[in-house]
Amino acid sequence: MWAELLPVGRSAASGGYRRFAWNSADAECRSWFEQQARDRGLHYELDRNCNQWAWLGDPAGEGAVVTGSHLDSVPDGGAFDGPLGVVSSFAALDELRARGTGLARPLAIVNFGDEEGARFGVACIGSRLTAGVLAKEQAYELRDADGVRLPDAMERAGQDPTAIGADGDRLARIGAFVELHVEQGRYLTEEHPVGVASAIWPHGRWRFDFRGEANHAGTTRIEDRRDPMLTYANTVLAARKKAKLAGALATFGKVAVEPNGTNAIASLVRGWLDSRAADEATLTALVEEIGRAAAERGERDGVEVGLTRESYTPVVDFDGPLRDRLAARLGGVPVLPTGAGHDAGILASAVPTAMLFVRNPSGVSHSPAEHAEPADCLAGVAALADVLEDLACQ
Repeated sequence: MWAELLPVGRSAASGGYRRFAWNSADAECRSWFEQQARDRGLHYELDRNCNQWAWLGDPAGEGAVVTGSHLDSVPDGGAFDGPLGVVSSFAALDELRARGTGLARPLAIVNFGDEEGARFGVACIGSRLTAGVLAKEQAYELRDADGVRLPDAMERAGQDPTAIGADGDRLARIGAFVELHVEQGRYLTEEHPVGVASAIWPHGRWRFDFRGEANHAGTTRIEDRRDPMLTYANTVLAARKKAKLAGALATFGKVAVEPNGTNAIASLVRGWLDSRAADEATLTALVEEIGRAAAERGERDGVEVGLTRESYTPVVDFDGPLRDRLAARLGGVPVLPTGAGHDAGILASAVPTAMLFVRNPSGVSHSPAEHAEPADCLAGVAALADVLEDLACQ
């Protein structure tokens, strides 16, 4: 399975992946998922938000145990973030069948759509729609960098966007959701290649609009300029400094410039801030401080500064009894928090949810250098199979 997925959406130039929502690579990944389901004789279905499901047992049954993750990527992302969870889910099911394990409740594998938010700027769109965190009207307003609306992109990919929205009936039938994911840090050890998540830090994305005045780079005096690039650059540095002082994280990883000419002073710079902290009060205060720093510098530069929150996920504490049950079943593995967002975090408000992490020896993620050792991945499959057996077969 892993070998089949590796070439899909991979850039020859960077070695990273460009599996974005509703593009050709995404379609190929979705076809792969459907084929895996059908090869195993599972009931395959597409829900109202175009998330993919593969069922063993009655999809209408109560108390279902669900596992899975996502198959899309960030721009030039790695091979493991998302796909490891989906591949491991199918492999864990194969392991349960090899053990001759009988199910006491339905078991499903899911591929949530557009988890990374690389195309439309909002992470976990598939699970957010399902949980009612993202309204249909909001989703319809989302556009990619080329101005294509989310529903139009879905239609072009052969999907129906008219029914998207909260799917409470489906969530009510789920007794537990367990997502396996590659570790996005470097805390697990060779002795403990698998861990259990305790919580997800609160995090969000904010768009800064720096509006100045376009002018000629070669003829405009320095004192006459209203250059938004200066304000943007200062804000990037301020964000780094203030995040370090707060013990939090702040990253400007995406920028758009107009008119984007080498010999032109910009009229508009848009920068997107990703910020995360251990608690919501720290995160709120940090973003406010970065906003104030931007406004103060903008006043000096003659630049107008606008700040818009595009998405936000509050702190997620995973279901305590489920978390403890998994840790005990796996023999007291490490329990650790994460600063990364996941579909499991979105569903946690509606469904008992837990996560397993598989060791990442480099700690690198969202990069072509992302890696997990085969032995650790197999340990993750075995751990997931043990957990599913405990949850779905008793």
